Amino acid sequence: MNSFTLPELSYAYDALEPFIDKETMTIHHQKHHKAYVDNLIAALDQAGETDSDLDSLLQRISEYSPAIRNNGGGHYNHSLFWETLSPQPKLNPEGKLGEAITTAFGNLENLKAEMKKSGLGQFGSGWVWLYVKFSGSLAISSTPNQDNPMMDLQSANRGFPILGIDVWEHAYYLAYQNKRADYLDSFWSVLDWSSVEKKYEEALSKIK
Repeated sequence: MNSFTLPELSYAYDALEPFIDKETMTIHHQKHHKAYVDNLIAALDQAGETDSDLDSLLQRISEYSPAIRNNGGGHYNHSLFWETLSPQPKLNPEGKLGEAITTAFGNLENLKAEMKKSGLGQFGSGWVWLYVKFSGSLAISSTPNQDNPMMDLQSANRGFPILGIDVWEHAYYLAYQNKRADYLDSFWSVLDWSSVEKKYEEALSKIK
């Protein structure tokens, strides 16, 4: 029996308003994310898979069924998403991550512009990622559905995600309707760079 659980949020559902509204947060967490967790457990049990290390599963996801891929990705992606949001965020990256962003993109505004471009260019549902390549450098990419750069589905654009923006319509449609660009702009007002800095350090520690 697998032991994946829906993570509790460290803030109230209305804490990110007006940038992300209470109703969207409630449905997104209690309905969408919970469904990914429940369906992941069911798919793993059906496959007789007992590995509870989600990172390990995703890095060899090509060995598993679409149900494990979609729901494992959904659980991982949303868990990362919640962890990097805050009602009292640190609005600018510092330290090693700040330096890496300057090296890779020139400055923070360029990074935001590239992620927005990637988010607007993602057709249909998906995610936009800032991730650490297995070589150690930073990069931006988008993925469809619940895929992410950790998955062994492609030879390029692989690495450890440290920041993900959910561009599925369920993440923003109640407040922003079809205005994905406005949602992508608002996202930065609740992104906590202190959390991303920790994710960056964790990612670097995984690189051999």
